[in-house]
Amino acid sequence: MKSFPQPLTAAEERHYMQKYTEGDLEAKHILIERNLRLVAHIVKKYQSFEDDTEDLLSIGTIGLIKAVVTFDPDKCVRLGTYAARCIENEILMHMRGKKKSSREISLYEPIGTDREGNEIQLFDIIETEEDDAHRKVELKDDVRTLYNKVESELSPRERMVLKMRYGLYNEEEYTQREIAKLLGISRSYVSRIEKSAIEKLREYF
Repeated sequence: MKSFPQPLTAAEERHYMQKYTEGDLEAKHILIERNLRLVAHIVKKYQSFEDDTEDLLSIGTIGLIKAVVTFDPDKCVRLGTYAARCIENEILMHMRGKKKSSREISLYEPIGTDREGNEIQLFDIIETEEDDAHRKVELKDDVRTLYNKVESELSPRERMVLKMRYGLYNEEEYTQREIAKLLGISRSYVSRIEKSAIEKLREYF
């Protein structure tokens, strides 16, 4: 496992958290980067599972980002203590969702709704204009293929964005704007990552 930056001292943590609450996004990135060692430590507990370590690191990092964004510095607790719970919860949610997704289901089965209340189906992710696409996606193993390709063909950032955007593995769904805020990037960049990931998956359907 690669080496990670040393964690912040209590004084450094207070300093950067104060700067982040004042709107300093660079301080936010520092808080995330200097807590990546915590993500790696928690991931070690789950290495006996079939998930790839890099994938678990990506999932755990989502939990860390959520922790930094939602942390209340007025509470009498260190960020690391709060973040550890968020990281572990994110990994456990991912594993529960993955276990459910391993069952035989249809690509037309709903996986959630968007912000306007419209139903989202797995098929929406790989929708294509080809006439024979509908016959192909009705094959029983297509759901498993989709998830396998998400894990094997996408970059860590593409996997992260697609999982958050579409609530894959029964995880929480986010809008592009919410993802952009969590990751500290622009909404248009999130959109480009999402489109790139979907184009890669379409090649297999």
